[in-house]
Amino acid sequence: MIPQEVMQQIRRIQIRTSRMVKDILAGQYESVFKGQGMEFREVREYVPGDDVRMIDWNVTARSGAPHVKILAEERELTVMLVVDVSASGRFGSVSRFKNELAAELCAVLAFTAITNNDKVGLIIFTDEVELYVPPSKGSKHVLRVIREVLYFQPERQGTNIPAALRFLNRVARRRAVTFLVSDFLTPGYEDALRLANRRHDVIAIEVSDPRESELADVGLISVRDPETGDEVLADTRDRRLRKQYEAEAARRNHERAQVFARTRVDSIQVRTGESYVKELYRFFRMRERRYG
Repeated sequence: MIPQEVMQQIRRIQIRTSRMVKDILAGQYESVFKGQGMEFREVREYVPGDDVRMIDWNVTARSGAPHVKILAEERELTVMLVVDVSASGRFGSVSRFKNELAAELCAVLAFTAITNNDKVGLIIFTDEVELYVPPSKGSKHVLRVIREVLYFQPERQGTNIPAALRFLNRVARRRAVTFLVSDFLTPGYEDALRLANRRHDVIAIEVSDPRESELADVGLISVRDPETGDEVLADTRDRRLRKQYEAEAARRNHERAQVFARTRVDSIQVRTGESYVKELYRFFRMRERRYG
């Protein structure tokens, strides 16, 4: 039984995003995700020009004339939400924390998928996989997925993206549209991402906060790494320090973009304090142009 306060929050997200979900479903979502693969539909006699690799040798032997298989695209998708709930997500300097933004975005994606009669599954991870909800359909199932995304309480603090992707490859036997939601502040995931994207259609959703790119001039502050507990005192009045901070952030962002380019993973960038609607539309338009 889903608590009343959880249902109220889910309902608020539904109301706030219903128009966007309908607009995406009106054409973009269905057109850019092509389905799991091909399924057998029928056979017919071979005609010159047909792909000889599609000859059905059993029917050919029985009939005495060459026949080819006709395949149809499977429309049903499996959508996997792979969500980083490590301690670095519990940060926000604007209107909400990064993990709150990530949770709402996952809810929108889940509503979009289930409205299109696709299966939705969920992997929640820190430095290990903490929860797995197998893909399924139906309103009750998607409500459970959204509830877990919104209210799951992790036991650990760190981040291990390769472990989450290895788990995905073990449990998802068929190709899945996979939204990997993280701030990607940890290194060392390129090889795992490349392998996962060969088996699945992986889309990286980068969740960030403005203070991770620039440091405000607010005097002496104590800065703590939420995943390791390391703490330092920083004098933000120092212009050189602020420039170094910005340069390091720019380096990380460039390196992350290069990883996505090398692994051929599409990405969506969302920031606390900003609407994610524009970025979602940008992504779907880009996919539509590529596959349209």
